[in-house]
Amino acid sequence: MAKKSDKKTSTTTKKKTVKKSSDTKTKKTVAAKKSTAGKKTASKKTTAAKTTAKKTAAPKTSTSRKKVVKAPKRKNTNREVEVISPTKKVRKIKGYSKKDLAMFKKVILEKRTEILDQLQNLRDQMMDPTTGQYVNENSPYSLHMAEQGTDAQEREKLYLWAQRETKFLGYLDDALQRIEKGTYGICIECIDEPKHLCPTCPLIPKERLLAVPHTQHCVQVKQLMQKR
Repeated sequence: MAKKSDKKTSTTTKKKTVKKSSDTKTKKTVAAKKSTAGKKTASKKTTAAKTTAKKTAAPKTSTSRKKVVKAPKRKNTNREVEVISPTKKVRKIKGYSKKDLAMFKKVILEKRTEILDQLQNLRDQMMDPTTGQYVNENSPYSLHMAEQGTDAQEREKLYLWAQRETKFLGYLDDALQRIEKGTYGICIECIDEPKHLCPTCPLIPKERLLAVPHTQHCVQVKQLMQKR
């Protein structure tokens, strides 16, 4: 009987140890599952944080890209016109655009009004305010011989100045006609054979035209003509 009871106790102890081991195993598996779940959630949180960080950083890269974008190149709006060369030959040359011609026309018209005002002032100086006629050598205002000489010199200066201004006015009128034809700004010496003395040959540089709007030669060609 004692043997049977010993067997029973041994089996019960074995069962208890098996249960304990199984319980510990289940606890370990549960703990492992919890740890893996925790790791997964932590990894999800880190990935979510990275994605949010990327989203917040994205606008900065887009703005920086916008700054790098280059402006489109402007098209050359120069148009082809027919020009008669000094040798009476018709040549097709690319002249200045309509926008540039309008700018030059504005400058020429301003110069023209300025010269007209100067000519009117010269006329007023040369005319006698009492009679309304031009002053001559028999003017009663210069009775002395010395005074007559100085008056004659002053009148001569006024006449020469008026002639010069009138000539310049004619040059400006010719330039306005060239603008209407579209041939303004083309160097007449470079129509047949471009000499490439200036960077815009056969066109006269804009700086030269703005300074001397009636010219038909670039500076280099003008200097070359003076040396001949």
